[in-house]
Amino acid sequence: MNALNAQDQRQRRTLLLVLVLNFGLFLALGVAGWLADSSALLANAADNASDSAVYLISFLAVGRAPRWKKTAATMSGVLLLLFAIGVLADVGRRWLMGTEPIGPTMMVMALAAALVNLWCLKLLQKVDSDDVNMRAAETFSFNDFVSNGGILVAGGLVLWLGQAWPDLIVGALVAIVAAKGAFEILSDVRDQPS
Repeated sequence: MNALNAQDQRQRRTLLLVLVLNFGLFLALGVAGWLADSSALLANAADNASDSAVYLISFLAVGRAPRWKKTAATMSGVLLLLFAIGVLADVGRRWLMGTEPIGPTMMVMALAAALVNLWCLKLLQKVDSDDVNMRAAETFSFNDFVSNGGILVAGGLVLWLGQAWPDLIVGALVAIVAAKGAFEILSDVRDQPS
């Protein structure tokens, strides 16, 4: 790999910061989701774990040949699709086995995660790049921000109604948003020149 130019160095710094922030969200949301018995929070934690892996792949792709970048972006899309399938399976399991999510915990964690994801999105948008991996990273942060809004609403409904179904529906929607993002990334990769 050749020496990185200023643009590549900026991309790497941004991706590293976003990677650290998402890994922190994975840990915080995972613990909160487990304690709150929330499918939506656990889905968001798993999403942040897959995002962290994707940001690491994108970080490693900076400054490399276009073919390497396309392979990295393809791996990112596939990982996100696998995450979506896993979350849908967990939602189905919770629907059948039962769950008792804690609304206030869902709401607090969703709000905190939304702020972190908005920060990540702003950081990524500041990096002026037409790179497929940077566009994939922006897709992940935007999807996470939208998902956090859904979890906030679900937490309020769980609290108000005393029912688990809003948590399960939002958990499934988080997975669907992730799957849509995966297909967009894979389509973007396919449209890239070789």
